[in-house]
Amino acid sequence: MKMAAITRLQLLHHPFPILKPCPFPHSFNFNFIPPNLRHATRPRKFSTTLPLCSNSDPIREVGTKGSIVGDLLDYLNESWTHFHATAEAKRQLIAAGFHLLNENDEWDLKPGGRYFFTRNMSSLVAFAIGEKYTVGNGFHVIAAHTDSPCLKLKPKSASSKSGYLMVNVQTYGSGLWHTWFDRDLSVAGRVIVRGSDGSFMHKLVKIKRPLLRVPTLAIHLDRTVNKDGFKPNLESHLIPLLSTKLEETSLESKEKSTSSSKAAHHPLFMRVLSDELNCDVDDIMSIELNVCDTQPSCLGGGNNEFIFSGRLDNLASSYCALRALIDSCKSSGDLSSEHAIRMVALFDNEEVGSDSVQGAGAPTMFQAMRRIVSCLANEYIGEGAFERAIRHSFLVSADMAHGVHPNFMDKHEEHHRPELQKGLVIKHNANQRYATSGVTAFLFKEIGKNHNLPTQEFVVRNDMGCGSTIGPILASGVGIRTVDCGIAQLSMHSVREICGKEDVDIAYKHFKAFYQTFSSIDKKLQVDF
Repeated sequence: MKMAAITRLQLLHHPFPILKPCPFPHSFNFNFIPPNLRHATRPRKFSTTLPLCSNSDPIREVGTKGSIVGDLLDYLNESWTHFHATAEAKRQLIAAGFHLLNENDEWDLKPGGRYFFTRNMSSLVAFAIGEKYTVGNGFHVIAAHTDSPCLKLKPKSASSKSGYLMVNVQTYGSGLWHTWFDRDLSVAGRVIVRGSDGSFMHKLVKIKRPLLRVPTLAIHLDRTVNKDGFKPNLESHLIPLLSTKLEETSLESKEKSTSSSKAAHHPLFMRVLSDELNCDVDDIMSIELNVCDTQPSCLGGGNNEFIFSGRLDNLASSYCALRALIDSCKSSGDLSSEHAIRMVALFDNEEVGSDSVQGAGAPTMFQAMRRIVSCLANEYIGEGAFERAIRHSFLVSADMAHGVHPNFMDKHEEHHRPELQKGLVIKHNANQRYATSGVTAFLFKEIGKNHNLPTQEFVVRNDMGCGSTIGPILASGVGIRTVDCGIAQLSMHSVREICGKEDVDIAYKHFKAFYQTFSSIDKKLQVDF
């Protein structure tokens, strides 16, 4: 095996005992190369380049020129929750020159303009209007979701057992909950804080240090676990530890009695939260927190070809869509010949059915479309402007796909086994669990073909149930043409997931090409005439 360089950190953390004991007990010879690695290294000094595991690394060797992989890792590491993912998307849109709108205000939109708004700080709609837009032209949309399966704090989270302070949680979505055991966990989310003037402020918070842990039961006390399987009770076994229970001081007793809302959570927990927010405990009016894994997103694999991370489903799709929109219209002339409106819609609550004010089941996107058409109509008095716009529109529902698992290949239909690093996966289901049709699949594949971008196809086995996406929900909302697609991944809904680095860049390029070229491809195909 060839190795270009071995870093000091890699030597210190190598999984095998390759290092000889240093003769000096309090020092380490960084120039020493173990005998079993000398043949594999070049005769030069150690490289100080580290694999990208956070945005603080000095050198980012994550892909070829034009790759967005490093930026995706930064986005994942920032976006511990759906709130943080939306806030980071907002920051990037503003930095790119998009104008922030408020759904409560009147809009003043113009061709060539770029705009966005958020709802609940967990969903977002952004759009760029072509300079040649005329009333009745369509929307080219990529839709994804910001939420992922996780644990959420209960309204009353404080509990105690056997001398431990515990934090009560509820499960959100269909997670692989056994993967949350023995992880270094913390909390992040949003709080409502009272200001000194009596006003209330919406703030995001993230406790970056390990704060919580859900320990497994030792095998000595569960001898049949490897034979019978690990089957935890989600109500009684999935409760994180906060700390050992100390004798209650007079200060803690006073804190408990200040208000019923504070008594709902451990005083120690509230102090940690208030320290992070730099406010008094009594000024924290409301909390909405997720339990999060603290391990950073990073590259992995023998050739650093994989992304190891939580929340790939579906922040990887969300970020590829966001970047594609931003980069497709960042130059002054990028919208000069565009007749349509380019849009990205990021929804919350997909993992629990989308039926919420910030989910795809709400008319958020279609209300925005109607308002945009109305704003741009000016003196137009013709018939059916919005309805005609919808008929000219096309939606890409982007959600992660199931890559074939090398240890469980029989779980995939024999002729539809998507692989990592082989391009976007187009999802089909005859029973409309996915919204893809023969027409929409053809149009989307044609974009890839024109730009030398590979695509794959997936259909579930007949003897297995099929998941779904926001695609059918949006497609049936107003009758918009839709294709369901996604990046292939493994370990979906685990606390740590895996996808291919190359697929991220392919998805980004495919989405960007969709925005830039769909109009020219769509006009070549006539279906209803």
